Parts: sequence; structure tokens; C-alpha cells
Amino acid sequence: MKKLSIFLCLMCLAAALAVPASAAGPLEYFIDAPGDSDYGAPTSFEPVDTVGGGARKNEDVSKNAALIPPGFGTASADTLNTGTPLTPDLAPDSRPATNAVINGTSAPVFVPGSMIPDVPSTPVPSTGYTEVTSDLYYAAGHLGTLKIPAIGLTVKVYEGTDSKTLSKGAGHFENTSIWDGNVAFAGHNRGVNNHFGKIHTLELGDEISLTTKLGTRTYEVVSVAKVSETDRSGLAVTAENMITLYTCVMNQRDYRWCVKAVEIR
Repeated sequence: MKKLSIFLCLMCLAAALAVPASAAGPLEYFIDAPGDSDYGAPTSFEPVDTVGGGARKNEDVSKNAALIPPGFGTASADTLNTGTPLTPDLAPDSRPATNAVINGTSAPVFVPGSMIPDVPSTPVPSTGYTEVTSDLYYAAGHLGTLKIPAIGLTVKVYEGTDSKTLSKGAGHFENTSIWDGNVAFAGHNRGVNNHFGKIHTLELGDEISLTTKLGTRTYEVVSVAKVSETDRSGLAVTAENMITLYTCVMNQRDYRWCVKAVEIR
């Protein structure tokens, strides 16, 4: 009797082991994210819908698309989705090779100056842009000198638009050109270093000169406008050589003075 009981137990065990795991259905498990404020949201590339929560379909929310916030007092210091790419070599605006994939899209990308595919001898329209490189800095650390005779201004320009930089002089917007195309600067309009405090008084035709290691250019004012703090159109890359100046509007935090001038010599 004892041997029969042992035999039946062994048979039952063998039968249980012989049943495939899938017979009881696939294994499922869920790991909930910690509900602690010390933990941030996931930063992965997730093809999920906003209806169910998470990122939008095919939206890259990793560090490849992350932005370093703009400097204090800039045209969009508090505006979402603006700033300098954390990983510029992977960012959409880093001028990738033709037909590169950007943030999940396979749309073709044409580098200015290259040839348009299937259109022989037709170059892609180019825009002016000169990158800030180490050889363009003067020994004192500045990139050049800005002069506006109409308001008696002569000020050195430095890279960046954070508060520390603007305390030394005018700040160069890091995403803009330093010579060809559109060169953009920011400056304080009050306090000890109110270098751009009078740019709103400039008139059409007033001259602005910029001297860098690449030479000296003179520009003529073509517009003086009060724009929204979120308006970044003045920082766009252009084929025309021009200069753009930004400063705050006194007692109107939602607006900025924007002065534009085009090259005349």
C-alpha cells in the first residue's frame, strides 16, 4: 500500500511537470513606478497614446530631445520648449547628413549647399551662419565690440545671455550666427549695466557697427518694435547679413524691445 501511494504521487508530479507553461496562459506582471516625488517620470522613447497616459506616439522624450533653458532675461526665458539642445549632435537643428532620421521621422533632410536629389545642378538654398569657434575669442574673453553712435554706446559682446554674462556687456544668443546671416544680441535695460536701455529710441537709418576677428560690418536700423516675450522670430537664421538686438521693456515683463538692422557696408 505504501509503495502504491508513492507511485501515485510520482505519477501526479510527472504529469504536472509535463504540462507546458503556456497552457495556463502567458505570464504577466506589472511594476508600478514609485509614487515618490524624488523620482521623475520615465525618459524613454515610448510609442503610446496620450489617452492611456505617457508620451505621444513616436515622440522622443529622451535626452536626445532635451533642451537647456534659455538664459535669464532672454526673449523666452520662461517659455516651454525653447533653449539650447542638451545633446546638439543629436538635436533636430544640428544640421545632420542628408536623409538622416530625426526624432523618429524618415523625412529627407537637405544640408544647405548640397545638391537636391533628382534635380541635377540645383543646390539647396543656403542661409548665412558662422559658428562661434575658439579662435574667434579675444584674449579678454569677448567676441567683439558693438557700437551705436546714436545712443553713445560702445560695448563688448560675450557668448551667452545669462545674468553673469550680461553683467559684463552685451550677450550673444548662442544659437545665432556671429558673422554671416543674422547675429543676435541681448542686453540689460536698467541698472548699472543698462547697455541696451536706449535701443528703443533708435530711428530708422541709425547705424550699428560690429567688430569681430572676422572684420567690421556696419548695419542700418530698419525696425524698432515691441514684441511678445515668446516671439523668437528675431533669432531666425537668414541669408541676409543683419543684426538683431533684444532687451526687456521697463515694467512690462511680457514684452521685449526688438531692433533689427541690415548690413550696408
